[in-house]
Amino acid sequence: MSDAIENKFYENNYGENGMDQEKQKKTEKIAAEILQMSKNKLLVNMRFMDMSLNQFKVFPKPDVTPFTASDGKIYIYAPDHILKAYMLDENLPIRNFLHTVLHCVFKHFFVNTLVNQRMWDLACDIAVESTINDLELNYLNISKAKEQVQFFDLFKKKVQTITAEKIYSYFLDEKLSDDLVERLSLLFKGDDHVLWYLTEEQKKGMGLYGSAAENEIYLVSQVVLLERWSGIAIRMQTELEMFVKQRGTAAGLLTQNLREVTRERYDYTEFLKKFAVRGEVMKLNPDEFDYNYYTYGLQLYENMPLIEPLEYREIKRIREFVVAIDTSGSTSGELVQTFVQKTYNILKSTESFFTKINLHIVQCDTIIQEDVKITCQEEFDAYLKTMQIHGLGGTDFRPVFAYVNTLVDTGEFENLKGLVYFTDGCGVFPQKKPPYDTAFVFIDDSYNNYDVPSWAMKLVLQKDEI
Repeated sequence: MSDAIENKFYENNYGENGMDQEKQKKTEKIAAEILQMSKNKLLVNMRFMDMSLNQFKVFPKPDVTPFTASDGKIYIYAPDHILKAYMLDENLPIRNFLHTVLHCVFKHFFVNTLVNQRMWDLACDIAVESTINDLELNYLNISKAKEQVQFFDLFKKKVQTITAEKIYSYFLDEKLSDDLVERLSLLFKGDDHVLWYLTEEQKKGMGLYGSAAENEIYLVSQVVLLERWSGIAIRMQTELEMFVKQRGTAAGLLTQNLREVTRERYDYTEFLKKFAVRGEVMKLNPDEFDYNYYTYGLQLYENMPLIEPLEYREIKRIREFVVAIDTSGSTSGELVQTFVQKTYNILKSTESFFTKINLHIVQCDTIIQEDVKITCQEEFDAYLKTMQIHGLGGTDFRPVFAYVNTLVDTGEFENLKGLVYFTDGCGVFPQKKPPYDTAFVFIDDSYNNYDVPSWAMKLVLQKDEI
């Protein structure tokens, strides 16, 4: 908005002592109409967003924010901000409304208390704005979008798929200057995030829920609210896929962000425990140990106790295991090392390992590049210090299985029960099921739907879940 227009706006709406009551009502009425028009525009053109667009009670609250804001329950706004945005660009209120709604769909307002607020706010705004820009809809186009695109191209090179979580991690690693953060914040800002960081008590104290207090939607817990928006995202994802097929419209980033937000999170530790095998451990079972029988043996045979077989119990431990590593050109050495470290830490826990271990760490691209045998903690520590990635070719899973089968045939393994294959892409699988349990752990940065044979388990993790 030019200075002349902005001055005229304030001249028409403000007096010496502020906006009078009549002009305030008029401004609120016009702002409400603009917001309703914005919502209607989105509903007509993007029917898959109907539930998300109708989740809020919308009302003016300029004393809380000079912009617009939402916590997933309410949408508050400053009326003069809406008018100024409309005067600047008719598309701007529509885009900003969608901006806030997408924050909710992506559940950006469920904030970790330890998060760097400034970086998280910026990352969320970039993720939302890039998603809107990717829709390529004329009524969402604004002048600053051209400048935004330059940064989108840069961020894609760094994180591949632009999501708030990936951008946030990237920013923390890069340690951006204050000047750059300020520039980016102004460029991508579409609303205020003040409600994200207020407690429910603080919101009630501000009268944000007002007369809506009798409505359950404004009194739900964060857990219920999370479930509600998760359900909305799942439905939106399904309807978006149909919409794209019918219209032939590209919505790649929106689809990818929805996949991320609806993706089931996995616990790799619990997943790996599924490979625990049954084996006998010399350990007394306190539930079945008979002290009378034990004492009777000492009396009868002089220092020779009678011990029943049931006094030794069978527990789940891992004794023999294979960790296979895809060392194709796209696999990060640092990420591989982190995965190997975590896997070993899980395996060597007292509830997972026998005293004596036989762990093979096999590197492979299209051929076997290395096999390191680990039998104790000291050997593993030494391996990590000198570990290098070998290969960097294509991806073929078959050589590992052929090699491990040979080890089984030659007696290297007595009772191999588990093989975990760590990879970041697609490869060629063996046709025949191996005589041991197998799991493929994929690192998913491109949201590909990896297929594995029916006899294998599959786990898809993000880098921050390793």
